[in-house]
Amino acid sequence: MANVATRLLSLIMMLQSRPSWKASELAAELNVSERTVHRYISMLDEMGIPLYSERGRYGGFSLVRGYKLPPLVFTADEATVLYMGANLVRDVWGHTYDDAATAVTAKLDNVLPDDLRAEVGQLQQYLAVGRLAARDYQPWESTLHTLRQCIIDRHCVRLAYKGLGRQVEVERIVEPYGLAFKWGQWYLAGFCQLRQDMRTFRVDRIRQAQPLKERFTMPSDFDAREYLQRAMQFETPHRIAVRLDARIAQSVREWDSDWLEITEDGDDGSIVVHFGTTNLDWAVGWVLSYGSAAQALEPPELVERVSTTAESVLQKYNGSDAR
Repeated sequence: MANVATRLLSLIMMLQSRPSWKASELAAELNVSERTVHRYISMLDEMGIPLYSERGRYGGFSLVRGYKLPPLVFTADEATVLYMGANLVRDVWGHTYDDAATAVTAKLDNVLPDDLRAEVGQLQQYLAVGRLAARDYQPWESTLHTLRQCIIDRHCVRLAYKGLGRQVEVERIVEPYGLAFKWGQWYLAGFCQLRQDMRTFRVDRIRQAQPLKERFTMPSDFDAREYLQRAMQFETPHRIAVRLDARIAQSVREWDSDWLEITEDGDDGSIVVHFGTTNLDWAVGWVLSYGSAAQALEPPELVERVSTTAESVLQKYNGSDAR
């Protein structure tokens, strides 16, 4: 019954959000059949919710004009989601949304009944989400705040940017379209005026962000999440194969990473992992990080690089370079 009550509340809010809904649209949003939607409509009607329905091709369901949903009432799970969401926003954005996150939790504390607030407090003790960022972004909070404001105000921004492996900073004037948090890192997506094309900039590599008076027009169909998902699908020209001994095989299996393909290698518990990469140097470091428990198999160039690097390391400790 609780599930039905939640759906009825969602149905009222959906009907309040726009003038008219078709039964098929409501069914798709609620993930139920159209027959169930008609049953829910009847239940709302019996409860005294003022509904209006019109048959025909252009018909649909709507709330009588002027009806407003009473003040929201949250379940314990819903309130827990709001508390945890506020804490996650504070964790990811830092001071930018600190006041807003504090205000949200204060309002929840004020409107929740004592018994429900106590139940939510217990749930929060059992449920915890650690820091999502791959690093502490506090040093870049002012940069994030500047970029966010430029996006809102539609002002270009001058970036001093130091790319991966670059020795010097480059200056770019960018039309900032969106900020996205992905893979534990903050990224700025925008139109680079120098390259005359879309580019992605990692926020922790931005040395300075200076707002400009120059304005820009945001593409109406731009979606930061969709763009980053498409832009970061890298080609992986190198296909890597590495044998891992049984002593570390289990820990690697537990990763359950979608970038690793794992096959068993005999009866001794060892495995062979396959993955693609754009950078053989990174693959060399990955193999050597497991020491003697890993053996590079493919491609031949990787095997040679691992061998050469290992010999170089050995010389530092046991050869003419030893101190």
